[in-house]
Amino acid sequence: MAKALKKQALGRGLSALLKDPENDIKSVHDKNADKVVGNIIELEIDAIEINPFQPRSNFNEESLKELATSIKELGLIQPITVRKLSFNKYQLISGERRLRAATLVGLTTLPAYIRIANDNESLVMALVENIQRHDLDPIEIALSYQRLIDEIELTQEQMSERVGKKRSTITNYLRLLKLDPIIQTGIRDGFISMGHGRAIINIENLDVQTDIYQKIVSQNLSVRETEALVKNYQDSLKPKPTTKSKSSSFEIAAKDQKDFAAYFGTKVEIKLATNGKGKISIPFHSEEDFNRIIKLIKG
Repeated sequence: MAKALKKQALGRGLSALLKDPENDIKSVHDKNADKVVGNIIELEIDAIEINPFQPRSNFNEESLKELATSIKELGLIQPITVRKLSFNKYQLISGERRLRAATLVGLTTLPAYIRIANDNESLVMALVENIQRHDLDPIEIALSYQRLIDEIELTQEQMSERVGKKRSTITNYLRLLKLDPIIQTGIRDGFISMGHGRAIINIENLDVQTDIYQKIVSQNLSVRETEALVKNYQDSLKPKPTTKSKSSSFEIAAKDQKDFAAYFGTKVEIKLATNGKGKISIPFHSEEDFNRIIKLIKG
């Protein structure tokens, strides 16, 4: 208990140091910077602004109330992290849920780690710390990775190193942003999982995506059932194999057919199969006609 009080008193002492205009610390090279940067300091909530790079945009009200109750009874166990902007002005890097919950219970100060960083470093720190400490929804994570690509110009390989995630994992999150916005909202609101989204993304047609999404929700389909549904759709798009008719090894000229008819004095039917075999049909009209044809055949 005495140790905790000593720590709290130290934080308040450093807080007074930061409020002294003569000791305004703007970089890690300034006087007394080593006493401030990386230490836990009690800061006034009014001096802290929300980080515009915060990956999380949805906050469950019930969850915030539960955290607020915990803070009211036990105090804030884990300090927030901020960066110094100017004299007695700070920007939140991580801990927005804790900040919001503390505000709900009427706290005016919070313990905080102080860092000095530029916007790019702040964005990376906010992303890394929030992903590691909180359960962001998949779309929020994907948007955070996309911001690192667009604003910080990091490659997926560099992001993998910075956030400690496999490159394939980052790729899977980024692909979710190709989903129809309605489906992205469904993932954020918990109607479908990231697994469902990864199955749907294999379909390029956005209208078909939303049709499948509606089936998932209305029929409560599992991820495996969704994958089967997508596969069936993709199979239906494949061209059906056409059976090519085999050509015969030779052709019978029309002149030959006429010659047959002229020789036998009747219409001769010649049928040719694809394997080269065939059949010749010579009709006759009476016994006398039959005997006539026999004599022609025998020569």
